[in-house]
Formats: sequence, C-alpha cells, structure tokens
Amino acid sequence: MRRPVTCTACALTLLAALTACGDDTVKASPADHAADPLCTKVSRHWPKTVANQGAREVSTDSPTVHAWGDPAIIARCGVTSPGPTTASCVTVDGIDWVGTKLSDGASYVTFGRSPAIEVLVPTKYNALPPLGAFTAAAKQVPQGTHRCIGS
Repeated sequence: MRRPVTCTACALTLLAALTACGDDTVKASPADHAADPLCTKVSRHWPKTVANQGAREVSTDSPTVHAWGDPAIIARCGVTSPGPTTASCVTVDGIDWVGTKLSDGASYVTFGRSPAIEVLVPTKYNALPPLGAFTAAAKQVPQGTHRCIGS
C-alpha cells in the first residue's frame, strides 16, 4: 500500500526538478481582441520595469503580452472591457481599474476603455499593486463613458 504513495511522491519530486531546470519563459497567450490596432499602440508603451522587476520572455511572439519579475506580473491588451459593475474599482493616475481577487494574487482590468488591458499581479506584489507603471500604456486607449464611482 505504501509503495504507490512513494512512487507518486518520487514522480512529483522529479516533475518539480525538471520544471525548475526548464526554460524561464512565462506562459501567457494573447487576449481575444489583441489584434485591435489600439493594442499595437499599447504594446509600444509597456513599461521597462514593474515593481522594480525587469522584463521576462513570454511564450508568444505577440507584443500585446508582456511580463516582468518572478513570479511574473503579466499584462495583456485586448481583453473584453468590463461593463457596469459593483466590483472593486480604483483610479490610479487617471486610469480606472476593476480588481478581482484570485487564488494566487489579483487581476486588474482597465475600466471604460476598449480594448481593455489586464494585469495579473501575484500575491508577492499585491500589497501595493504596481498599476501606475501601466499608465502610459493604458492612455493609448481612449476613456469611454464608464468610470469608477467617485472618479
């Protein structure tokens, strides 16, 4: 009875070791509306660093996806803009963001801009989400009629 458990534990240890030795590429895919010309403009304004973290290689050739740090902060242009919502909404440097808690961090999506930018922020950085780093990129997409309440 103990033997299968031991073999499973060995397999998991081996998998972890192989993953640790694997390439350092961040797995991310372009958003559904990444082909929007505004996303091309956004991609020219991705920050060089985010939360003092340098850029990382991503698993796609699309410039609309970018990553920084370890664990990676991932940004994608071309996600669907959220409609009116009661979700948490914050304004940083004039850009409205809707935040959603995730099991390993948080997702922030620009609000009132289409196409929207999504920024996935791991828990490590979540105390002060680095949304200000994305101001120049987000300003490439005009603000629509939706705004955070109180903005």
